[in-house]
Parts: sequence; C-alpha cells; structure tokens
Amino acid sequence: MSQSIVEEVRKALETHGIRPWFQPQYDTVTGKLVSAEALARWINEDGSITPPDDFIPELEKTDAINALDWYIAEEACKTMQELQGNAIPIAVNFSRRHVQEEDFSNKLTSLLLKYSIPRDLFEVEITESALVNEKSNILQWVGKVKDTRVKVAIDDFGSGLSSLQFVKDIPVDVLKIDRSLLSGNCQPEKERIVLESIFYFANRLHIDTIAEGVETSEQLGFLRTCNCKRIQGFLFGKPMPKEEFIKLCQTGARKKTDETDILSLQSPASATQLLLSAIFQRYPLVIFANLSRDSYYMMAYDNFTAKTCSSSGSFDRLIEHGSTTMHEEDREAFKNTFSRSNLMAAHAAGVPEVSLIARQIGDDGVCRRVEITDYFVKSPSSNDVLVISLNSNLRD
Repeated sequence: MSQSIVEEVRKALETHGIRPWFQPQYDTVTGKLVSAEALARWINEDGSITPPDDFIPELEKTDAINALDWYIAEEACKTMQELQGNAIPIAVNFSRRHVQEEDFSNKLTSLLLKYSIPRDLFEVEITESALVNEKSNILQWVGKVKDTRVKVAIDDFGSGLSSLQFVKDIPVDVLKIDRSLLSGNCQPEKERIVLESIFYFANRLHIDTIAEGVETSEQLGFLRTCNCKRIQGFLFGKPMPKEEFIKLCQTGARKKTDETDILSLQSPASATQLLLSAIFQRYPLVIFANLSRDSYYMMAYDNFTAKTCSSSGSFDRLIEHGSTTMHEEDREAFKNTFSRSNLMAAHAAGVPEVSLIARQIGDDGVCRRVEITDYFVKSPSSNDVLVISLNSNLRD
C-alpha cells in the first residue's frame, strides 16, 4: 500500500482534517429519528472531500485503520456527550483487524467511561466479510464486546457470502441489510422473497434490522410491510457534518412516511409473521410432531415455565421428559393423555384435538398450571399422523 496515504491520514487526524459525519437512521413506520451511524470524512484545505473509498481500503491493509476507527469512536462519544438529553444511539464501524486487538474491550469501556456514555447508546459495527476472514476468533471477540454491554451489529449483511451459521452462533444485536439487496427497487419477486426471509428469521431471533441505501418510496413501502425496524438512506437523510447532526437531534423532527394503511400492503409472508407473533403471545411453546415417525421439533420456546428439553428428537422421549416436570399427582395423567399410542387411537377415532390442564414445575422450582392442546393436522404430501401442540401458562 502507499505509505504516503498512511502518513497523510495520520496528519489529517492530528489536524482534525478527518472529521466525523453522521447519517441518521429512522423508524421505518413512524419516521422518527432513532439512531445514526458515524462516518469518516476527509476534508481538504480547499473544502473538497476525499471519498472514503480513496483511503479507507488502503488503511485496511494494515493496522493503520485502527487509529482511524478509534478516532471516529471518540468523536462519536464527544457528540453524544454534547447532545446530553437529546442523544441517540450511534454506531461506529470497526475493521476486522480489531478482532486481533487483545485489549479492545478494555479500551472501549474506558472510552465510554471517559465521556459518561450509557452503554445502550453505543453500537459496534463489524462488516460481514470479517465474519468469514476471522471466523476462528470472531465468536470470542464478539463475546468480549458484548460483556461491555454495548450492541454489536453486522454491517453490509448480504453483500457477500452471508453465512446463517454465523448469525446463529454469534450473539449479534443488529443486522444491517446491504443496499445491494434493494437494487431492484424491491419490485422483482425473488428480491422481495429474499428480503422477507431475512427479516423473518431476524425477527424470530430477536435481532434488530436496519436497511441501508433506502432511496425510494417503493423501497420504504415494502420494508414497512416486512417489519424492518430502521432505515438508513438518502430518502430520509444523507451523511451530514456534526453541527448539522446536533441540530437535527435537538429538533427531533420526523420524516413523513406513507400514510397508506400498512395492513393493506402486507405480503403473504409478512401477514403470516404477524399471525405467528399473535400465536406466540398466547402459546409461548409450540411443538410440531410426527407421531408416525416418533419425531418432533419446537417452533417456539419463549417465556414458558420449563425450558430444559431439547428442541428436537424423539416424541416418546419428549413425553417421558415432560412427565418428569409435572406435579407428581399429574404425571400419569400427562403420560396417558399424550402418549403416542393414545394420540394415534384418538386420531383413528376422528377426535380433532386432545387437551389437558396440568401442574408443571418450572425451572425456577415454582409450580404453575399449564394447558396443553394437541391438534391433529393433515400434511398435503404424506399420510403420517401429525400434531401441533400449543402450550400456554395459565394464570391462577
């Protein structure tokens, strides 16, 4: 790489020729300013701006990028400190090279303490490519960052070889959907299906979502139906100097969004997601079982009284395990009601559902009443006997 660029950047940092700019992020539905991303801008003496693509890729070839990242991070903290009660969360990009920085978490903690920045106002962004290039170390690094109680975001998700394994294994808080996935203006069916799928699994994993590069009302309208949480792009706001950003935060202005009833825009996948959300509120534990093949898997397992069972496996073992969590006076009734033989006989007799109210001892040792209802369902591709088990905690 050009050593002269590294030296020029170092001098620009010392003279504050490189400055933080901020691009606002808005709530997709309400248009409210809710967060921002801090970006580096190199302002030349004549007032012109050297594009980031002209120097950041060069810096990323060595550890020289670290100095720039920490500089922008500190400037973001200074900005939040100036905003005080008007401060909003700000995300800062960190190169994959920080994964090798052993004292990264300590430096971050010290920086936040120095400016008295609440942990929920700072967001660490790392690009999707870092997950691939540093896969052996990234899990440990993210874990240490999470220990500082700041949020972690995967930037440019979908720009390269996205790995769902990383999303599954790494405890990130935010997915930033790359602008390339919106390149068709959210009009092609394949593009819409891909986006719907990403937002669906992110919401199921309780991961926040931001769509980057939103520039048209068509993109915004579609993203609103997908339950995308935040948007970032020229449609609502371009990157701006610190002074302009501070004024924006102080005014708290909203962007006008499409007043069309959002329900009328729902795609089938989005409507299904709303339906599932309602079901999970009522039934925090949902189990799909194939009685013919002695198998099951859990579709949801949130906020239920007992969570000590594996998410898939043998249905017979599931019932045996479930009986051990029941009050001793209810164990036999539970086993007899939901044994495979009893359920198969009920299905053969044309019974549509089998239900039981029992007392279950939760993981916290408290005994609570639960309602379990198994509904028989028909698969269009098999004659196997299938059930969907809806389980809910009952209020005393």
